[in-house]
Amino acid sequence: MTKSQWLKLTASDGFELSAYEASPDGEARGSLVVVQEIFGVNNHVRRVADGYAADGYRVIAPAIFDRAEPGFEVGYDAEGRDKGIALMQKVTGADSMRDIGAAVEALQGSGKIGVIGYCLGGSYAWLAASQLPIAASVMYYGGQIGRTWDQKPNCPVQGHFGLLDKHIPQSDVDKVRIYPNVEIFTYQADHGFNCDERSSYEPASARLARERSLAFLRQHIG
Repeated sequence: MTKSQWLKLTASDGFELSAYEASPDGEARGSLVVVQEIFGVNNHVRRVADGYAADGYRVIAPAIFDRAEPGFEVGYDAEGRDKGIALMQKVTGADSMRDIGAAVEALQGSGKIGVIGYCLGGSYAWLAASQLPIAASVMYYGGQIGRTWDQKPNCPVQGHFGLLDKHIPQSDVDKVRIYPNVEIFTYQADHGFNCDERSSYEPASARLARERSLAFLRQHIG
């Protein structure tokens, strides 16, 4: 059994944002920030959070688009994608890192803390490894990795990328392989392969990536 609720976080600049929290039944073995795609803290992101809570982690998914449109949540059709892209362009990376940092702060006292992010959230999971006090980071198909690869991570990082992903060249992925504390896995899959609500969902790759993610979190968080 897990428990879930919506709560409010306060970022370092005083901004208040919403967040979805999922907690295990009993003492947490560690904590995890789940960072959304461009589609908001939607049904899929909440199910991801619930899943890791069932694995024993206290999880918070901050609504990093609240600064542009509070409560934003859409599906994976073309209209939802266009709305998400428009909002992404209105929210700065610095503000998003403040909001993720607020989630990290809220998780203090529940063991070691990790960050796991998908798509846009994958890019921020990479930045969190160098900018926030966390023990581990997992990034799924973070599209900005080619521009931010030189942000040297201060904790172990695991990355998951699709070889069929036209949005992220493998040359960008290769840039982060230089770091000894980074491990990268690639899959015969497209962008967004982890999400079972996308047309690009690839169940075998998603299952393997999650198994690897969980083993990584067990090793570095608990």
